[in-house]
Amino acid sequence: MNLSPEKSKILGVMLLIEKPERAVQIAKEVGMAFPSVMMHIIGLTRMGYTVSPEKGSYILTEKGRKAIGIPEINSEEAKTILEDMPQNKSFHFYAGLGKPLNLEARGLQDFCDKLPMVNSDSITFHLSRGDFEAWFTGLGDLELAKKASLLKENKLEGKQLQERLYHIIRERCITLSKVARHEV
Repeated sequence: MNLSPEKSKILGVMLLIEKPERAVQIAKEVGMAFPSVMMHIIGLTRMGYTVSPEKGSYILTEKGRKAIGIPEINSEEAKTILEDMPQNKSFHFYAGLGKPLNLEARGLQDFCDKLPMVNSDSITFHLSRGDFEAWFTGLGDLELAKKASLLKENKLEGKQLQERLYHIIRERCITLSKVARHEV
């Protein structure tokens, strides 16, 4: 089923939020009027793309995740995403074009660990160019690539962007570790 751009945007914001959230906050994050967002959320819930685990809060379902292109991953795929990469596939941080920081991440957990050490301007540089999306896709993590893409649309900057990206990647590493150990 094709989703309207508004419904797709709402699902994308819910993917980034990652936890049950009140419709008013979703509307704020989406940048649309609350009544319109609420109407869309009701429709998305009827379609099975969102659920309300508690009155007034909503979260994305597996069906909703699939509707925006997020595949479910198995234990082996999770292990592969978490593996350290050879140096030629490492992520190399730059301050700008031709300005290497001499800092690399060999895997997703290493990336997460090094992210707080990187200047926030470097993060803005890489995010704006789609470097994170491309590297996450290369790791096989389409969900994280999608989240990086959605984060770019949020127009966050500086420390706020760095903290949000760190939180997203840290939570993803935790989730992938659980999936790899068959705990989910």
